[in-house]
Amino acid sequence: MTEKQENILSAALTLFAEQGFAATSTNKVAKAAGVSEGLIFRHFKNKEGLLAAIFEMVTERTKVILADVVMTNDPKEVIYKILELPFVINPRDYRMWRLIYAMKWQIQQYNTEKMEPVKLAAKNAFEKLGYDNPEAESELLLMLLDGAATAILLHEPRDKEAVLLAMKEKYKH
Repeated sequence: MTEKQENILSAALTLFAEQGFAATSTNKVAKAAGVSEGLIFRHFKNKEGLLAAIFEMVTERTKVILADVVMTNDPKEVIYKILELPFVINPRDYRMWRLIYAMKWQIQQYNTEKMEPVKLAAKNAFEKLGYDNPEAESELLLMLLDGAATAILLHEPRDKEAVLLAMKEKYKH
């Protein structure tokens, strides 16, 4: 990817996150990136192409983040690593994750596909630990994860460590 393409994606990410996807025109993105609007069309076709490129970037980052969870064998460690995910988000990436969370509501889509390997790892961990309903527990764990990530991205909790410890305490089993 060229430097100009990276600048375009960075500008689009910022504007989509701050102003919303619908309210952001390719012209605004072009101005923010310091390029012509035609360059955006040449590289990304349209505004939806920009969003797709951002989603692809997020998908690649997500795979890297989730690989550690999926490759862990100890069931308690799997659960703890899942719980830790929203607490280890790099603040430099908050803008990107805010956009992803906002887009769930803006385009009314909730893509659970990316989290399927984590859900399966959680379900297997709960099975190994002897939980009565591993399927429901894994769904609940992902809901906790989603809620924690939303809270962290929207307002930094005062004591994230204490919250994480409290969540882990729930799964000492």
